[in-house]
Amino acid sequence: MNVTHLECALCGLRHEAGVLQNLCITCGKPLLVRYDLDTASETLTKESLKTRDADLWRYREVLPVANPDNIVSLGEGWTPVFKTDRLAASLPVKIDLFIKDEGQNPTQSFKARGMTAAISMANELGVRKVAAPSAGNAAGALAAYAAKAGMEAYIFMPSDTPRANIVECQQTGAHVTLVDGLITDCGKIVGERKEAEGWFDVSTLKEPYRVEGKKTMGYELAEQFDWQLPDVILYPTGGGTGLIGMWKAFDEMERMGWIGSKRPKMVTVQSETCAPIVRAFEAGERFADEFENAATVASGLRVPKAIGDFLILDAIRASNGTAISVTDAELVSAVGEIGAATGIFTAPEGAACLPALRKLIDQGLVNDGDKVVIFNTGSGVKYLEAFS
Repeated sequence: MNVTHLECALCGLRHEAGVLQNLCITCGKPLLVRYDLDTASETLTKESLKTRDADLWRYREVLPVANPDNIVSLGEGWTPVFKTDRLAASLPVKIDLFIKDEGQNPTQSFKARGMTAAISMANELGVRKVAAPSAGNAAGALAAYAAKAGMEAYIFMPSDTPRANIVECQQTGAHVTLVDGLITDCGKIVGERKEAEGWFDVSTLKEPYRVEGKKTMGYELAEQFDWQLPDVILYPTGGGTGLIGMWKAFDEMERMGWIGSKRPKMVTVQSETCAPIVRAFEAGERFADEFENAATVASGLRVPKAIGDFLILDAIRASNGTAISVTDAELVSAVGEIGAATGIFTAPEGAACLPALRKLIDQGLVNDGDKVVIFNTGSGVKYLEAFS
């Protein structure tokens, strides 16, 4: 393990690694894992990657688990990137358009990446009970990885969470509670009960390790594009851990000498009816107020308040990116358009990136010759109610 310490993402306070930690003990903001990258790069090289297994643990030197025996894996990561020429042909500019299909992960979403890291570290640190609120796919991943590790999982989801997610959690042994409210209401329950119940809270960015699993999307993207990052990344954003993780990965890769300083424009995509990051970006704010009366069929985007809001907004601005919202009608329609052109049945969240891309083109932020990547964060199979 090359972890040196944990660091508060806002105030910079150093925290000890190797013990259970949630948020910064001073300011209550997320903690990020820091590594000795000089040591990591002695064995983690572009050449060594050529012979490693095709999963996210191929980047083990920059992942937090010390003892490989503690890794809890279902084969996550190394998802395909598809060039989508037929879909690109429908656009008014000539670009190279790609979809990275996270729906091919275990439990059919990118949430598997975060949970393999979080549950592996919980396993290493002796945790036997975990809890989290979820809008859907994170719950399914938590239930699956906790089951593999022999842990008890306590999951709180809005009562209108897609049925597939609820059944998935129940059938993989989790204790499921449905709540009349939003994911923020579910989070309050976990916060109020975790100490008395002995749960370790693995909520988004309320522990340091889910972001480490998610950052491997950035490592994979660089490797799959022969260490030349794309010009634009469109990322559907609820809690935003994936975007935050990729931005962290780009910094780590540059410090190891794998890539240069050029970065993609990072574009956050949200639903118009739950767009706290878009609203804060447009207002020039670093932190996002809670979005009132949040509602969208893209359940993963229904996050009215993200604890990592400032990290998302910092990355967008540092990359000369932007934040765009689309309507639910646009994102649902885009599922069918993408499917008919590519054969990929995307989650509504991932599909939201297509109408967002058209808006970027209209604004002159995407131009002829650009290499653009859309992240499809999950499988449409999980969202059948959205198409009824």
